[in-house]
Amino acid sequence: MKITGYPDVPVSFPQHGADGYRRRDRISYGGNEAGSAFPFSGSALFPTPGIPAAGAGEPETMHPYLQVFFSHPARTLSMDPLPAFVITLTLITLVSLRYRISPFFTLICGALFFGLISGMTPDATMLGIIAGVGRVFSAFGIIILCGAVIAKLLQEQHQIEEIVSDIRHYVKNPPVIAGLSGYLLSVPITCCITAYIMLNPIFDSIERDRTKRNTLLYLAAVGGIISYALVYPTPVVIPLYDAFSNGMSPLLFDAVSIPLSLLVLGGVLLYSRFVHTAAGIPEREVQPARHQETMTGAPVLNEGIHWRAWAPFIAILAAIPLAVLFLHLSHSSMINAVMLVGAVAAIALAPPAVRGPGLSQGAKHAGMIIFDICGAGALGFVIVKSGFAQTALGQLTLLIPVILVPFILAALIETAQGSRVVTAVITAEVLAGTAVAGAIHPLPLILLISAGSCMVSYVTDPFFWLVQRTTGDDIGTVVKNYTLPVALAGVAIFIAALGLEYLVFR
Repeated sequence: MKITGYPDVPVSFPQHGADGYRRRDRISYGGNEAGSAFPFSGSALFPTPGIPAAGAGEPETMHPYLQVFFSHPARTLSMDPLPAFVITLTLITLVSLRYRISPFFTLICGALFFGLISGMTPDATMLGIIAGVGRVFSAFGIIILCGAVIAKLLQEQHQIEEIVSDIRHYVKNPPVIAGLSGYLLSVPITCCITAYIMLNPIFDSIERDRTKRNTLLYLAAVGGIISYALVYPTPVVIPLYDAFSNGMSPLLFDAVSIPLSLLVLGGVLLYSRFVHTAAGIPEREVQPARHQETMTGAPVLNEGIHWRAWAPFIAILAAIPLAVLFLHLSHSSMINAVMLVGAVAAIALAPPAVRGPGLSQGAKHAGMIIFDICGAGALGFVIVKSGFAQTALGQLTLLIPVILVPFILAALIETAQGSRVVTAVITAEVLAGTAVAGAIHPLPLILLISAGSCMVSYVTDPFFWLVQRTTGDDIGTVVKNYTLPVALAGVAIFIAALGLEYLVFR
């Protein structure tokens, strides 16, 4: 084919696959191969409009100026995926800090930007975004909706206060109450931020002193993050387990992760005690009151266990053996089924006056969470389809040990956008099926990613700003009492993962 009026400059294009995507392992211009300029492997596939699938290698002609332009393939066709990834994360960080808009839009725009600069066509990029959103919605939609509905129905009936009151029967130390409350509520509610918001007014009734109350809020936040990042099934652990479990039982995973998470929580409580003892803030024991008014005006009666408040969680636990032993559900089906059972129990026990508002508010809250996670699915899916895993991960393994790649990748993604769930979804998409994932046992691999998601909980983390607003403390104080304990928890999880990989599974 010739371009009218242009001198003949032969250009040959590589073979096309049956799917119409161009393999960019070899492209020659004017007879000179430029394949070495591309770091992509031959398996990286990208659509190229305007180039016929048939007759590959047919000579074409090009104007000399165009020949000069195309003689720099990295400039004209795509950017190396590793710098493209870094630039995308940087832009997501800057936009998040500057505009504070919904993560869904920043992540979708980040996916579009990454796809285009990494060589994908607009159509292929948009199709990847759509596919990524759909995959994540199908995985998390029911789980998060059920958790949000349970949370709102309990909140409307002041049953969270009753749960905390029950904990106070057995635990007299306010910091331990705070840490355990956040830890326990984050798993069935499927959101550590929601658990924190629900606990906030309750701690006002436990501790009137502002400094001591803020200590409880920090511990509730950190305790919620610890269980949220480690215990199956939470939205952080589910995508990691689905991507890397390789037949490993969820019971085996929790047999390791739950004791580990409780040890980490204990370490955080000791850290808090040391910090506040050094600051001259004494601790006191809380004696269970016979009758106490909360900030919401609802009485909390500390006589006996409030079984009705615990009913949705009991229903979830009771449904697990039924789903596994009698219905023979897979773990994905089982998690969705037991969450539905818990939501149905909460709806059935709620008074009619509470049921409607609780369902409406729960659905609204769930929608915000789900769409943010779907944005992460879009970005992760586009990154995978760009060939990032085949090239950038190979480059990283030349610079750092393989065992560090999942940890560092998760820490970078967490730093860029702040959400642990988003970090888990994107990291799972990027690493699934790669040599890096195959080189590490599934259990330590999941722990490494969870550890990385805890390392930098700073200005891009929406939880950071929520804690800052509710405590009223300056940023330095929030860093000392929230960011640093979460990072120390991440370090502890990282060390545990290394120990399991090298001492147990090798």
